[in-house]
Amino acid sequence: MNVTRSTVKLKNNEMDYFCFGTGKTPFVMLPGLSVKSVMNSAEGVASAYRMFCDDFTVYCFDRTKFLTENYTIEQLSEDTAEAMLLLGLEGSCVFGASQGGMMAQYIAVNHPELVKKLFLASTCSRLSKTSEEVMDKWVDCAKKGDIDGFCDLFIDLLYGREFAEKFGEFIRIAHQDITAEDFERFIILGRSCGGLNIYDRLDLIRCPVYVVGAKNDRVLTARASVETAQKLGCPCYLYDERYGHCVFDEAPDYKERIMKFFK
Repeated sequence: MNVTRSTVKLKNNEMDYFCFGTGKTPFVMLPGLSVKSVMNSAEGVASAYRMFCDDFTVYCFDRTKFLTENYTIEQLSEDTAEAMLLLGLEGSCVFGASQGGMMAQYIAVNHPELVKKLFLASTCSRLSKTSEEVMDKWVDCAKKGDIDGFCDLFIDLLYGREFAEKFGEFIRIAHQDITAEDFERFIILGRSCGGLNIYDRLDLIRCPVYVVGAKNDRVLTARASVETAQKLGCPCYLYDERYGHCVFDEAPDYKERIMKFFK
């Protein structure tokens, strides 16, 4: 599969992205918070989402390249919106997962011309106390440079038991080369979630929206998915307890669900 990597030069920053597919409709993917750049997984993502290649051209955006202390989730979303505008991606089908879903909500509110349809995956419109505590634990591990502790939280909180048992060791191996710079960037991105509160502005979103979560989401909670959907007045689907926060990587029918909504 042909995957193209590139960088968008923003007014005051830069943003890496990759794209694949030959379809006429732009599909913008905003992944969740990660200690590693999504650019490292470009081929894997393209392979996993190959079913979209005929109908869509998929653009997967990394976070802003140069971050400063106290960067907010809305600033991250504005950077991504600027990149989308520069690439001519008006009228996109937007898939936002976890932190990417937070950003996608801001983009839909502040730049409605960019979003034709919005799929919100395991995300929220405001942080609960539970979610704040989870983020604090991750940031604390990153501050200490504790790779093992970081991976333990990653595996335990993000996935269902079956997936964690099957792929946990692989995840640990893949994260053993985390650098101090990776952790520094993660801390800024993790803290950016603290300012999230777009709940009262959700009625400004006019495009069709579908919210999908998991009953066993131990990071942002199933309640957050339900709350967001109720405020939007849109459909909401919750996967059962077999799946965790990263149900979008676990459930075998997840991508078909995205396809059905976008088409």
